[in-house]
Amino acid sequence: MSHPRHAEPLPLGTPNQPYSKGLMARALVAVGVPLTRAYELAKRIEQDLADRHEESVELDRFEELAVEVLGEVDGSRAVDRLRRFRELQELDLPVIVLVGGATGTGKSTVATEAAYRLGITRVTSTDFVRQTMRAFFSEEFMPSIHYSSFEAAAGLREPEQADDPVIAGFLEQTRYVLVGVGASIERALEEGWSMVLEGVHLVPGMLPPIEGALAVHVVLEIENEEEHAGHFFVRDAGTDGLRPVDRYLDALGDIRFIQDYIVERARRAGVPVVENSNIELTIATVMELVLSTAEHREGVAGAGRRRDAR
Repeated sequence: MSHPRHAEPLPLGTPNQPYSKGLMARALVAVGVPLTRAYELAKRIEQDLADRHEESVELDRFEELAVEVLGEVDGSRAVDRLRRFRELQELDLPVIVLVGGATGTGKSTVATEAAYRLGITRVTSTDFVRQTMRAFFSEEFMPSIHYSSFEAAAGLREPEQADDPVIAGFLEQTRYVLVGVGASIERALEEGWSMVLEGVHLVPGMLPPIEGALAVHVVLEIENEEEHAGHFFVRDAGTDGLRPVDRYLDALGDIRFIQDYIVERARRAGVPVVENSNIELTIATVMELVLSTAEHREGVAGAGRRRDAR
């Protein structure tokens, strides 16, 4: 397998690579320890090593210091997650993380941060796939991909025939985009690369099964309408008006209608739905889902190996 992700050993220090508080702090942040507390613990370990004239810390001693600095519950949880994170890195499979949800639910922020924490360098979006398809397929040939997801009803050739044009247009666009998404995932699997993919088109039940990878699919939602609207003000400010807030606020009803549809399908398909009212908590939840999925997969594989050995 060729470089599925940027994996690093558990940063306890080795004879060839002495302990680094920077690497330790980064690993701790990756598993959900707040930045300030992560550096506090990393610095405490550095001081402990200096006092003992050592260049690496034993795992048991690391756990003692974690409990000392972070407390019994948070310290033990951090150590447990670091162990599981190491097991994930040692798993001989690419990792594919899919972050779905309606427009304005924070998918790109969550996807980018999760990729960073997992050491995954390939991050893309279904909007990028759709934009690429626009260059190859004219509006006359494939009209729905030339509109935003919540405006795709305008691309229906016979909107009056649809029970609900908003959903019908969105689904037609989604089917087209998922062809390109499937090709992107297939290419990543062929090369053995891990990838984080985000987008409104990652509708549960519409993607084919992903074989030969550790696949984790999650859908984000924002239950509160005012909070959802607030995300568009942030996006408007962050893009210097390239994504004007009024356009999204005018379509907020349709955007939230699509959100309800995606969330309903997620729950029917057993895909986790995460309320994104707190970005740090959401990222931590996504990371926990990845670690839990890896742990479950390794447990199943281990049971299979034990059966084969009998």
